[in-house]
Amino acid sequence: MSATEHLVGEDYLPVAEHGLIGDLRTVALVGTDGRIDWFCAPRFDSPSVFGSLLDARKGGHWTISPVCRQATRQQFYFPDTNILITRMLTEDGIVEIQDFMPVVRAHDDNHRQRLVRRVVGVRGRMRLDVEIAPRLDYGRARHETVPLPSGVRFRGDALSVTVHSDVGLRVEGDNACGRFLIEEGQSLLFVLHTADPADPGAVDQETAEASGVDADAVDALFSATAAFWHTWLRQCTYRGRWREMVQRSALTLKLLTHEPTGAIVAAPTLGLPEHVGGERNWDYRYVWIRDAAFSLYALLRLGFTDEAKAFTQWLTACLRNVGDGENGPLRVLYSIDGHAHVPEQTLDHLEGYRGSRPVRIGNDAAGQLQLDIYGELIDSIYLFNKYSVGISHDSWSDLCVIMNWLLEHWDSPDEGIWETRAGQQHNTYSRLMCWVAVERMIRMARQRGLPGDLTRWATARDRIYHQIIDRGWNPEAGTFVQRLSDGRGEPPRVVLDAALLLLPMVKFLSPDDPRFRTTMDAIAGQLVMDSLVYRYDPTMSPDGLNSPEGTFSICSFWWVEALTRTGQIARARLALEKTFTYANHLGLYAEQIGMTGEHLGNFPQAFTHLALISAATNLDRAMP
Repeated sequence: MSATEHLVGEDYLPVAEHGLIGDLRTVALVGTDGRIDWFCAPRFDSPSVFGSLLDARKGGHWTISPVCRQATRQQFYFPDTNILITRMLTEDGIVEIQDFMPVVRAHDDNHRQRLVRRVVGVRGRMRLDVEIAPRLDYGRARHETVPLPSGVRFRGDALSVTVHSDVGLRVEGDNACGRFLIEEGQSLLFVLHTADPADPGAVDQETAEASGVDADAVDALFSATAAFWHTWLRQCTYRGRWREMVQRSALTLKLLTHEPTGAIVAAPTLGLPEHVGGERNWDYRYVWIRDAAFSLYALLRLGFTDEAKAFTQWLTACLRNVGDGENGPLRVLYSIDGHAHVPEQTLDHLEGYRGSRPVRIGNDAAGQLQLDIYGELIDSIYLFNKYSVGISHDSWSDLCVIMNWLLEHWDSPDEGIWETRAGQQHNTYSRLMCWVAVERMIRMARQRGLPGDLTRWATARDRIYHQIIDRGWNPEAGTFVQRLSDGRGEPPRVVLDAALLLLPMVKFLSPDDPRFRTTMDAIAGQLVMDSLVYRYDPTMSPDGLNSPEGTFSICSFWWVEALTRTGQIARARLALEKTFTYANHLGLYAEQIGMTGEHLGNFPQAFTHLALISAATNLDRAMP
């Protein structure tokens, strides 16, 4: 049975059964079955080369698996690195597949994109099949498969993919296949290179290397990559109780960083459903402004000041290119390069993960009005100004321009933090973050003596504050609610939102304020399931989509932090430990968790790992 037949028969791996490798430009997802089923090149937002995660038959894959299917599979990271090791155990032997993308130095102008798969015989002997079946441009582009003296080249119009190996490969149609025996103590190598076909120098270099694979060179790449990750992780200042989970989250965030620009993508995948078979399938390979404050907070908290500085530079570049129009000077999300135009389209030829259509690329949320992003952006600049070198005059001037726009529009309806597609509403959380934007501008101006219309700003800050208290609070239910009342005297409808757990975190209320305590009680009664938390109830708050969803992983960590801040330390620790059990075997989290613990949505999600870092470090500090 060929690997392709095996793929169709086995269908799709659970999302959680994957590890992540990368080179700070893009990543690959490696399944516990030895299958690379997601890899975009040369960047996160490039079209996929291997994409069987979204269509088992048409998406493309690279599989290394035992001929004997009765194998036990294990996966772990080489300690304190992003080098992934997949172990396959049979009665006859044990084999390790060591997968990594070489990164040998920071900010390397001579970086070459490679994906290394080293197969190592640990015990006994094992016969394995390999099938390399790329499907370029999400499976839309044809390629020519060309045998080489020691490998194979898949040559498309926009991308050339070359695999060198000391395993004999034969061409079968569009694919390359092989079968090999590996014995104890032996290593066999596969090295994938990507190149632009329009760059003859890059292609010539690939051809020159096709005469063989240098085992010593791969050893050196492995050692250099491990040393890179060890050196980077030594900057981490966290030494608390949950060091392993926090450091794995930090390593994951670093993998989601596009080093040439400093951008941090929300997730490296697209189209993974929030409900299997449903329509909540989005492309997250972009940078959300909302993530900025959380990203900088986490990076600065852990001591990664270089990454915080690089991301701030990316943010300030977006400020210099502020636009205009009905949705304001900022956009909800940007491409890695800082472009705001990322039109959404569907890939109708792909069936989607386990039949979850549509498969979307691009994201129309870029065109929404989400007022909360102004608070998150300005809060991130405030944090950097407070804990790092401070902002420049030009950046302050840009912020003042943005503030002038916000003062005119903060009282507008918007789509809100959850990017619903049910039309604009007067969202309480959006007002909260508008208050944060104005309050942080006042703080920065006073701390550094920066120019600004403080009287006007303070007046707006107080108006927003009173509006939230007067129209976002239901006195009968004793809770803040998702949307403001119409201001005509009737209390707002009681619809809860987990984003309101951030009220004390952004310093709007004291965590001991009775209004927050009773809001927590209401959220606990309706949105918390054990330690997991729904972001809202779509049956109470229709969001324009028909399919249900799982619990939202970031909200679960917000719950832990809210418990911590309200002094419920024992409950917070138990909730955190329970939430850790929902991580996959490598400590990674998807966007959502389902009722039986399955991972849903794009994977891994930066937002979740940022919230994990914040929850763990704050709880650690609060514990005796």
